[in-house]
Amino acid sequence: MSQELIDDATGAAPGLPPRPVEPGAAPEREHGVDLRRVRRFLVRRPGLLLSVLIVVLVVLASFWPDLFTSKDPLHGVPSENFRGPGGAHWFGTDELGRDVFSRVVHGAQLSLKATLIAVAVAFVVGSLIGLVAGFVGRWVDDVLMRFVDVLLSIPALFLSLALVTALGYGTVKVAVAVGIASVASFARVTRAEVLRVRQAVFVEASRSCGSRWYSVLGRHVLPNAAGPVIVLATLDFGSSILAVSALSFLGYGAPPPAPEWGTLISDGRNYLANAWWLTALPGLAIAATVLATNRIARALDGEWSRQR
Repeated sequence: MSQELIDDATGAAPGLPPRPVEPGAAPEREHGVDLRRVRRFLVRRPGLLLSVLIVVLVVLASFWPDLFTSKDPLHGVPSENFRGPGGAHWFGTDELGRDVFSRVVHGAQLSLKATLIAVAVAFVVGSLIGLVAGFVGRWVDDVLMRFVDVLLSIPALFLSLALVTALGYGTVKVAVAVGIASVASFARVTRAEVLRVRQAVFVEASRSCGSRWYSVLGRHVLPNAAGPVIVLATLDFGSSILAVSALSFLGYGAPPPAPEWGTLISDGRNYLANAWWLTALPGLAIAATVLATNRIARALDGEWSRQR
């Protein structure tokens, strides 16, 4: 058995010496990240490259908004109200003369903060439920999965509305409500992956060698089940942006004059006839961010694995 393991590690056929490495040739990289492969993967997919750029810009705007604008998002000049998009104001001005581009940039901080909290809540709670259900099994699996089925039977937006009504208004409470509404999806995916990995040959071999259950869980089950869950988290990032913006649009988010993305669209809907940019441009920012995250998730899910 030990010789077979050595042959597998060196890439040689059983019973034969390891394959020689030519002088000057770089060794093959079975593990780790090949930067040349990543660069080639991105160059061949300009849409994916654009999506990565959009997400990077949104993240930079969330943490360092002064990189993009120096204008105060809360200060307005009444004499410059309803100015259309132009050189002085890229996204125009609102009814109080406030720069809309500055409000969109600073609003990314609130919206992204809520989205990260929502994804973190869904990821941690849902993965924990799915992990326990898939690894323990028996009646524990039945009880947890019936609870997950109840959550899945309620539309996510309705469940978020019910939770945020019970918790109260505010960015953090909206994020928690959206995260709890997404727990069921993470639980189902995590459970399916844990069940698949738990039946693998290397897991059975580890158990046969006398490994403790927590050693099997930490060394074998978790690393091999994490991939699809991370992809789901990337997908859920886009849907969480939509859910957080929808609740902010309905007035459950941060109170005015906080420039949350959903609040910006809600404030501008009363002026669609003469100031279309108040809703169209913040909505375009939301749409671009959601589409970019979905494109990255699709690349992580199928395209990168086929490339490898």
